Amino acid sequence: MNAALAEVFPAGEFLAEELEARGWTQAEFAAILDRPAQFVSEIISGKKEITRESAAQIGAALGTSAEMWLSLQDQYLLWLQKQDAKSQSDLDDVRRRARLNEKGPISLLKKAGVLAATSLDELEDEVRQFFELKSLDDEPSLAAAAKRSNHGESLSSLQISWLYMVRHASRRTSMTGNYSREALEAVGAALPQALKTPADFADLPKTLGAVGVRLVYVPGLPGAKIDGCAMLVDGTRVIGLSGRGKRLDKVLFALVHEIAHLTRGHVKDDQPIVEAIDLDDDPDDHSDEAAQEREANATAARWVLPGGLPQLPERLSGPWVMHTAADADLAPIVLVGHLQHLRKLDWRTTLAKGAPNVDEVMARW
Repeated sequence: MNAALAEVFPAGEFLAEELEARGWTQAEFAAILDRPAQFVSEIISGKKEITRESAAQIGAALGTSAEMWLSLQDQYLLWLQKQDAKSQSDLDDVRRRARLNEKGPISLLKKAGVLAATSLDELEDEVRQFFELKSLDDEPSLAAAAKRSNHGESLSSLQISWLYMVRHASRRTSMTGNYSREALEAVGAALPQALKTPADFADLPKTLGAVGVRLVYVPGLPGAKIDGCAMLVDGTRVIGLSGRGKRLDKVLFALVHEIAHLTRGHVKDDQPIVEAIDLDDDPDDHSDEAAQEREANATAARWVLPGGLPQLPERLSGPWVMHTAADADLAPIVLVGHLQHLRKLDWRTTLAKGAPNVDEVMARW
């Protein structure tokens, strides 16, 4: 038998030819299979598909393999599908949706309200505009340009998408002053002492905008593991915060860390810096990116505690934290978070219990 004919003929026709060559009637073959005569008739006429069980029985009766009969049937069904315009159109839509999902997490971007198209044509146009592509054949430029605090890893599509969300949000954010490195540095140095309650975060976009920096809050996409970023958008300095962790101190640290990157000149055109501030420093990493991270960490730490880390008691207690934080003019949770970041306190310490969250305030920015 010539299996190539399966591109045109159904498997049942091959079975009919085989029975004819052997001189067997359908009824006789049905008796061999211990099946009703209608069973064989419906396979030959194409009304019934060959299953794994029936393929094994046919193969046993004719001295062939079950795989051959399943293959003949599948090849014919696939050939039929290729002749069906509706099926091919549906498959083209699948390919188009797959190509879109290679650019970013489309379902999550829809859920976040970034994409709102109802038709596939409109969705393709939205995705192209969102990732600032001339063509869907292009790749998002930030994927190659962005630098990570753990720069040994590539950016995920979730992180790239979040960066573009920040870019678009920054263009909708007002700015009242021109950029001044000295003024931004003064803001960065003042923030740890100024931000003691969630309410103190309310006017941060205005504070940063007055020194020429756009500050935006874009909630992180699930699983993105990103705290913040610093970038240039249309020539303007931008800081994006994801609110990951929600705690006052975590958001504050992410903010002053990004300010430090800007004031130290680490951010270049089309080279955003992407942060996950809970990553451990690798002392053996001597790359430029690692050096920049250490410089930003050191600058932010100096702003948090200008006099340096105080002498730590053998046991860090609540009263000691309250007293020391008051002397440093810090919210107690900021001191606790700083000690956690320096690995002087366990992340599970009860001293962080009841820490204030600032995500609701940032959501009103």
